[in-house]
Amino acid sequence: MATAAVSLIAGLVPAQARAACDKPVYLTLDTGHMGVAPLIADVLKRQHVLVTFFAANEKTQEGDGSLGDHWAGWWKARAAEGHAFASHTFDHVYWRADLAGDAASPSFRVRPSAGPQAGRESTMTARQYCDEIARSENRLKEITGQAPLPLFRAPGGKTSAKLLETARRCGYAHVGWSPAGFLGDELPSERYSNALLLRQALDRVKPGDILLAHLGIWSRKDPWAPAVLEPLIEGLKGKGFCFRTLKDHPDYKEWISSHSRR
Repeated sequence: MATAAVSLIAGLVPAQARAACDKPVYLTLDTGHMGVAPLIADVLKRQHVLVTFFAANEKTQEGDGSLGDHWAGWWKARAAEGHAFASHTFDHVYWRADLAGDAASPSFRVRPSAGPQAGRESTMTARQYCDEIARSENRLKEITGQAPLPLFRAPGGKTSAKLLETARRCGYAHVGWSPAGFLGDELPSERYSNALLLRQALDRVKPGDILLAHLGIWSRKDPWAPAVLEPLIEGLKGKGFCFRTLKDHPDYKEWISSHSRR
């Protein structure tokens, strides 16, 4: 990134978001129906918190998909604030199984939950799966003007050793989440209230954890983000935690440095 661009972003990110701290956590947000995306953006800006977004072109409550033109300005604004981005595959493609084949050229049974093949099982070669990761990366770069991180998150976190090796050969390291970092916004609110999820997170999150939430979950009746996100951030800050993007995560810093694309 050019020096001028780095200076511009640094000027937009308050000093407290960049200062060193001994108890980092890494909040990551996957795409979803985007209904709570404006609220989430407001909370992150107000709290001076930077996150890593994993983006797929999922169906949205408003507009033409989470990576469509309707939401392009939203993503561009997040880039200007200093957030990081990575691929969640373009059509939110779930790995279902490895298929028999040559170890050097594996193939996979997959099922997208978005796009023209949503809900249909099909086969992807290693090359096709890598291209699917790259589609999201390329769209994010087109929208934001910022090169995404050479990372990806498989939908549902569903992977295999062959899938992970395939992605690494194409230049992508996979990012899951910590057990305590599963913030529960996908769970049914009838059984997992927002108060319970907040309390569990504040009790269980540890330094170094990767946290996971979404920009809107269709199935949850009592939305998580409006009730939990800001109290969670404030509660963790009160315990001495700070928030960092995956650029600073010790497990990924070297990979990012050696595989970053401009």
